[in-house]
Amino acid sequence: MSEIFRDGLLDGQVAIVTGAGSGIGRVTAVELASLGAQVIILGRRAEPLAETVALAASGRCEALVCDIREEDQVDATIDDVVARHGRIDLLVNNAGGQYMSPAELITPKGFRTVMRLNVEGTWLMTHAVATKAMIPARSGKVVSVTLSPHNGLPGMAHSSAARAAVENLMRVLSIEWGRFNIRLNAIAPGFVGTDTFVTKYPQSVVDGAAATVPLQRLARPEEIAWLIAQLASRAGDYTSGTTLTVDGARDNYMGAWPPAAETAADGEPVREARRG
Repeated sequence: MSEIFRDGLLDGQVAIVTGAGSGIGRVTAVELASLGAQVIILGRRAEPLAETVALAASGRCEALVCDIREEDQVDATIDDVVARHGRIDLLVNNAGGQYMSPAELITPKGFRTVMRLNVEGTWLMTHAVATKAMIPARSGKVVSVTLSPHNGLPGMAHSSAARAAVENLMRVLSIEWGRFNIRLNAIAPGFVGTDTFVTKYPQSVVDGAAATVPLQRLARPEEIAWLIAQLASRAGDYTSGTTLTVDGARDNYMGAWPPAAETAADGEPVREARRG
């Protein structure tokens, strides 16, 4: 059962979630299934997908192995889903990846790898779902997960370029496919306390992340999943062509306010008296 939404909110919907073997994708798949959607989860490895299926509402989640970078696999997978379920109401482009590196050390191969997964994979999935299911049905929603902050991610030049491309792709397609009643948006999470972030990133980055956020904490994966569920529901029917930043105000200001050195014992900012 969802902690936030009413039971049966997404009854009858068919949703695809990529990169659902862990983190935001896994929690999103479980949340959508709990709300009544039939969820098809995609990933490159069967084992973590099976773990997600086991966590979801019984019978409402199924796994398909698919590498979203491979056009033939994407086409075959979407054909299979449409043949078995007859529709696709929601696509969540969550699959993605990057690694931290100074820009001068990123190789052409490394740059292409990140762009291919994050941009080309998102395009292949979105195009296949739209042309095979959503355009014929004259309805559908696409949510692509990107990254915040938008004001610069040092060590992530390749990923910053890729995620900006995805966000603008959603904007353009929301214009072109609005005539088919397809709504497309991006969600840009900030620091999220997923297993990947906690275990795969440098410890100094993990330890210092919360302090850079005005809310002074990491996001929980379910907080991203809840926003995706809202967009999937009727509450998201008129939201299209935008990027929803979910980062505890990190895009607007780095760190706590007021700074600790300027805070009185009661938590209020210290203000110097004006000198006349």
